Amino acid sequence: VQLVESGGGLVQPGGSLRLSCAASGMITSTFNPSTMAWYLQAPGKQREFVADITRGSITNYADSVKGRFTISSDSARKRVYLQMNSLKPEDTGVYYCKNVDPYGTIRWGQGTQVTVSS
Repeated sequence: VQLVESGGGLVQPGGSLRLSCAASGMITSTFNPSTMAWYLQAPGKQREFVADITRGSITNYADSVKGRFTISSDSARKRVYLQMNSLKPEDTGVYYCKNVDPYGTIRWGQGTQVTVSS
């Protein structure tokens, strides 16, 4: 099983990006009850929680992104998305996808770089 992120890039402040994470090799019966999450590692900082989604509908967000970011999942494609709007320079960093499956196994993707700059 691999988590593969995509969708990062360079965007101006106020802009939008949509990140995607594909759970390659994971069967649907494992993906569906999993918790999928996004974390941000800003330059020089520790990795921090951004948002997560459990069973496709229960969501949690860091205070810093509430109202700007939306997490969603597609069980048929075994993907999780992070729609990021009203981006700020402090949203810059590497975004990592994390999976915690029903058996407690934790997996991380390789990360995708997001840079918010004018």
